[in-house]
Amino acid sequence: MTARFRFYPGLNRSLGAALALLAAWGLLAAFSRSDAPPKQRLSEYGFFLGPLANLQPAEGVLRYTVNAALFSDYAEKARFIALPKGARMRFRADGPFDFPTGSVIIKNFFYFHDARKPEQGRRLVETRLLVREAGGWKALTYVWNAEQTDALLEVAGDEVPIAWTDAAGKRHTLRYQVPNLNQCKGCHAADGQLVPIGISAEQLHSIGTPNGSPLERWRAEGYLEEADTDALAALTPLANYENPTLPLEARARAYLHANCAHCHNPRGPASTSGLFLEATQSDPVRLGVNKPPVAAGRGSGNRKYSITPGKPQESILLYRMEQNDPGIRMPELGRQLPHREGIELIRQWIRQMSP
Repeated sequence: MTARFRFYPGLNRSLGAALALLAAWGLLAAFSRSDAPPKQRLSEYGFFLGPLANLQPAEGVLRYTVNAALFSDYAEKARFIALPKGARMRFRADGPFDFPTGSVIIKNFFYFHDARKPEQGRRLVETRLLVREAGGWKALTYVWNAEQTDALLEVAGDEVPIAWTDAAGKRHTLRYQVPNLNQCKGCHAADGQLVPIGISAEQLHSIGTPNGSPLERWRAEGYLEEADTDALAALTPLANYENPTLPLEARARAYLHANCAHCHNPRGPASTSGLFLEATQSDPVRLGVNKPPVAAGRGSGNRKYSITPGKPQESILLYRMEQNDPGIRMPELGRQLPHREGIELIRQWIRQMSP
C-alpha cells in the first residue's frame, strides 16, 4: 500500500522534498501525543496546502459533507477529517464512528460575500476542531484574522461582525458569536462525555450520488474499516431537508435530527425533557405529539403540547424555533437568527398531521 501522511505541511519548495518529508513526520509525532498542547495557529497543524484560506486539503485529509446540516446563522461550512498515518475509522451503525487517538475533525465556518456570485470570495470566520486524545475528545476553536491568512486559538469565545448578500440578493449583517469551549461541550455531549455529532452513518451514507457513498470510498482507500453490510443495507440515510422534491416527513425528521437531537435524545443534555427528536424515534409522545412539557414557564409560550397535530401555532416546538430571546429559543446555542426555511418546514409538517 502506498504510504500516506495524514498531517503534511505545505511544502517550502526551497527546502526540498526531503526536508518536507521530515517535517511531516515530526508534525505527526508531535500531534499524536495525547499530552501535546494545542497549536496557537491553525496553520501549524498542516491540514491545508498553499494559502490557508483556500482550504486545499493536504494528503490524507478527507473532505466530507453531511446529508442534513446543522443551521448556524446561515453560515456555510467546509468539513474535513484528518487521521494519523495508517489509522482507520471504525464504522458504527448507531452513533458517531470510533476514531483512533490523534484524529481531528475539522469544521470551517464562512460566508460568501455574495451568495449569488461565490467566485467573488468568502469570509472565513472560525474553524472548530474536535481532537481525539487518549482520554477522549477535546474541542478547540480558531478565529480567522481579518487578512484571512490564519486563524488563532480562542478559548473564551469571540464576536465577529459579518456582512453578506444571500442568494435572493438581500443584504444581511450579524455579530457572529464564536462559542467558548464550554459551549462546545453543551452540544457535543453524550452521557456527559464530549463526542462528535455529524460523523455518523445516517449523515454520511448517501445513495445514488454520482461519486458513490463516501463510506464506500473511504473503505476502498483504507480510511474506514469494513462496514457491517447488513447494517448498511438496513440504514435509512437522513434526507437533505433542503430538497423540496423529497417527502415532507423525511425532510422534517431529518431537520429535527440534525438541529435538535444531539441534545434531545436519551443520552443527551436534554434527556430529562422526555422529548426525543432522533429520526429513528417511533413513539409519538416522545417525539412530542400531544406531550405536555416537563417544565412550563416562558419557554412554553402558554401552549399545552410540544406538538399539537394540525395546529403549528399551538405547538411549543415551533414557538421556540421562532424566538430570538436566548432564554426561550431553541436551539439554545449555535444560532442567533431564526431559521426561516426550517421554521416553515416544521410548520408544514405539523399542519399536515392528523389531530
